[in-house]
Amino acid sequence: MKILFRADSSSSIGLGHIMRDLVLAKQFSDSGDEIFFATQDLTGNINYKIPYKVELLQDNSIEELLKIIDRLNIERIIFDHYKIDYFFEKELKDNRNIQVWSFDDTYQKHYCDVLYNHNISANAKKYQDLVPDFCQIKAGSKYTLIREEFFQAKKKYRWKQRTKIKTIFLAMGGSDTSNMSLKILKILPKYFKINVVTTSSNKNLEQLKKYTFLNKHISLYINSNKLGKILGSSDFAIVTPSVILHEVMFMKVPFLSIKTADNQQDMMNYLEQNNFRVIDKFSIEILRRLLWKI
Repeated sequence: MKILFRADSSSSIGLGHIMRDLVLAKQFSDSGDEIFFATQDLTGNINYKIPYKVELLQDNSIEELLKIIDRLNIERIIFDHYKIDYFFEKELKDNRNIQVWSFDDTYQKHYCDVLYNHNISANAKKYQDLVPDFCQIKAGSKYTLIREEFFQAKKKYRWKQRTKIKTIFLAMGGSDTSNMSLKILKILPKYFKINVVTTSSNKNLEQLKKYTFLNKHISLYINSNKLGKILGSSDFAIVTPSVILHEVMFMKVPFLSIKTADNQQDMMNYLEQNNFRVIDKFSIEILRRLLWKI
């Protein structure tokens, strides 16, 4: 089957859509399907990380997308994009005999054959009035997308004792638009070893480089392909309630999660209900108090 993923990444959108799509794309390609991506060339994108044929889009119009679908003979399209909605999906379905899958993590209305919400917090019942009767709902931890490197790291570090915190893993998003990493680093005690992970899409990267250069207890990893190893060797994680949190929980590393975007609210609600450590609205004082308790 020929499958097209439609997703974007940038310094403002973030990188999580593409990263989780790559996990699902590999599952399909391993089964013999032919994979394509359609994406825009936005500032701070990670299109270079996509190991499949990439079709660059000039805009988010349905007309341009239909031309690609026809030229490549696409049989299934997978949308992972907040600006593609029910009306866009219905128009596409009405014009082409094609399977439509839609990623969703904020309980929006969709017109699709398969609704995919891989968050552990996902509640399939909430979609009953949001999708057509023919739609199959794939929601919850059963469908969580974990990269292969974390499966390998879990095998290696599964016996690691984390009774004392010596090393902290810090990941506040590949783009980290609010420069949260630097704010947190400035109040973490210097007797910890700190592993900071980010990407070249981070607009605040130069500030981060200068600060970590002057503080030898901090290691900065940019565009690293060894996150499983870095996380596995850490005793505690400070992360956003996004894609990376699934990997932290999969590795069973104790964590504190800090919300940085509105689309993370559902995951935050789940974490709070299950008594995990969270900060819904960041403040230095709240973080200091929680770190002292931990």
